[in-house]
Amino acid sequence: MGLSPMYICLLVSGFFLACSAMRCYALLVLVSAFGSAAVIHSAGPQRALKWAFSFQMSWQTLCHMGLHYKEYYQQEAACIRFSMALSTLMLMTQRVTSLALDVQERKGRMGAPKTSKGGPLRRYLLRTLPFYSYLLSFPTLLGGPLCSFHRFQAWVTNPGVLHPTHLLWAATRTGLGALLLALLKNIVRGYARPPDGLMTCSDFGCIPALWTSALFFRLAYYSHWMLDESVFIAAGLGLELGRDRYAGTTNGVLLDTDIWTLETTNRISVFTRSWNKSTAQWLRRLVFQRCPSRPLLATFAFSAWWHGLHPGQLFGFLFWAVMVEADYRIHRFFQPFAKSQPWRLVYQTLTWCQTQLIAAYIMLAIEMRSFAMLWRLCSSYNSFFPLVYVVSLLLLANRRAGSPGVAPQISRPPWRVDK
Repeated sequence: MGLSPMYICLLVSGFFLACSAMRCYALLVLVSAFGSAAVIHSAGPQRALKWAFSFQMSWQTLCHMGLHYKEYYQQEAACIRFSMALSTLMLMTQRVTSLALDVQERKGRMGAPKTSKGGPLRRYLLRTLPFYSYLLSFPTLLGGPLCSFHRFQAWVTNPGVLHPTHLLWAATRTGLGALLLALLKNIVRGYARPPDGLMTCSDFGCIPALWTSALFFRLAYYSHWMLDESVFIAAGLGLELGRDRYAGTTNGVLLDTDIWTLETTNRISVFTRSWNKSTAQWLRRLVFQRCPSRPLLATFAFSAWWHGLHPGQLFGFLFWAVMVEADYRIHRFFQPFAKSQPWRLVYQTLTWCQTQLIAAYIMLAIEMRSFAMLWRLCSSYNSFFPLVYVVSLLLLANRRAGSPGVAPQISRPPWRVDK
């Protein structure tokens, strides 16, 4: 049984893209991809996730420790190519664990059968080539929402099904939206100079400084997500297709950007599951649904580990978990009081302001790389708004909270705003 030549084309193009963009640091990504695929193939379906997760997270953590050594011990700025390799490694972790989950759940076709003709090496290459191509293909290296392995197989084996007539227009529209948001981001940076305003503000003047700095980071993330999605759609992987005959389920790839929900919601929990949607679904599947106790806290703790365990990330993600838990309890308690239209409007307005300010606070905490800036944020008047939720959580701790049926969301790092 042969395989589609497209697997080879995607693998070769991804290899050259990684080498040209990251130079010698591409070796970090190649070790991850080839090592993880070999582990998944040799471990078998039942142990694929356990061994692939252990290998990939150990390798990613070791690389992150190298970054910590340069930044905190040697006091040197990391090479941009090294930062790109780390960002790609984080995306690789998503795909490796997603692939392992698909293998464990026996979704998709895993290459050539064991009865294929030829020697052991040929059979091994036939079975693992789709894995390597999935992990290193150029559309996935460029970013974009997480695409499942069985979806990737459907795209490779029958790409004509996945290319509607309005494909070019959809990709162009998304790309133009990304350029517009990037322009707005530069305007905000020119007038507000974030996040430096937080270092010079005082008293309640820190609140607009917080909001403007968070606006800059939001616009950066939105523009990067939309640009990634434009490439993703142009490749044929990002459109609603109805029923997928390969997976047997309703299949429309989940795109990351949902600006309207993020900017209008009055609930931290809704903001959380709408922030980088495909990553949220990945976290839900990998950690939240598999953790027997404290799944919310475990998912946010893993998010901090996955991002690199910088001081701001540790504080920001764990604090985010507290805010989501408080959000469930607060809305469950106060919503019944907002029955009339005027009170409902007041309730939604106040909770919207609170949600946006807390989200801005968490975002700035995660982006802080130094203890000095993190302490400046925590000791400013901006801490008043999260403290309101902390106190409310303590007061409502004895009441039964609603079930938090979502996994938390984290900012996707492949194209960091500081590049």
